[in-house]
Amino acid sequence: SAIGPFYDDLHTTYITTLGDKLDSPLSYEGAVTEHLRMSGVYWSLAALSLLRDADEVDKLMGLTSSPGERPAIVDWVFACYDTRTGGFGGNFSGAVDSSPCPHDGHLLYTLSALQILAMADALDDERLDKEAIVKFVAGLQNDDGSFSGDEWGEVDTRFSYCALSCLALLGRLPLPKWADVVIKSDDQNPVIDIHKAVDYIISCRNFDGGFGCVPGAESHAGQVFCCIGALSIAHSLHLLNKENANTSSNFSNGDADLLAWWLAERQCDSGGLNGRPEKQADVCYSWWILSALSIMGRVSWINTSKLGHFILNCQDDDDGGIADRPQDMPDV
Repeated sequence: SAIGPFYDDLHTTYITTLGDKLDSPLSYEGAVTEHLRMSGVYWSLAALSLLRDADEVDKLMGLTSSPGERPAIVDWVFACYDTRTGGFGGNFSGAVDSSPCPHDGHLLYTLSALQILAMADALDDERLDKEAIVKFVAGLQNDDGSFSGDEWGEVDTRFSYCALSCLALLGRLPLPKWADVVIKSDDQNPVIDIHKAVDYIISCRNFDGGFGCVPGAESHAGQVFCCIGALSIAHSLHLLNKENANTSSNFSNGDADLLAWWLAERQCDSGGLNGRPEKQADVCYSWWILSALSIMGRVSWINTSKLGHFILNCQDDDDGGIADRPQDMPDV
């Protein structure tokens, strides 16, 4: 069938007006998502950057300069910096210019903050205490190589991805002994144990080829992206195959293909992708799964045309935005 229209202008309007809607004191969505606003801002900027050039994104969103009453996004990001922990929180209380009280630092929001600053070409801003952030990230690595999300100790492979991504953005990620790149002087005193970090990720691999949030946990497409992304950043994708991995697990050779097959099986009759077997398709997995397959060079293993149709059918043709599935409410 003929492919439907893509509502470029509607999506742009949806993204650029979302902040004001969420800030309304009558907004239920704004209240329940207040704690994760940092990541929401990152996803908004990333989406709009696919639709408009950098200058227009800056102008429409107020990335580096204030668009009016709202502070510039970069200034807002720094107001969310938690000097107590050394990381960024998901939001803050108060006002940017009057002693804001940031939420507790967390790896999830620290990565989103650094990604926003990278998009704004502001990683060299004098307000960014790189050493404190590196110390925050490194201090969250556990003895088994895993990472906690914050001082309260929750462990998840999402946090492994966040930690390695943060250090890579700051130019402080140590490289494993097998990395075929020039070793920097900083690697003589690595801030984390990269080999333990990689070994922990591999330990979260399951018999079906997928990855869970901790060893033995159910395979999930979101966790697969985090693990594959982390391994790629750490120059360690070759460890997906048993002959290259330092592990006693009973995986056959060709584990990368087993994982790619598990991901390909996530495509439903609708063309959309689900995150686990027996679940409905959800448009968010278009990102998680396509990204993982792209890193592995196996995008052709799914029907991308049918996936494109599914995504287009999830658009809101009245107000813009894309929902998890057709006829649902959109979100960023």
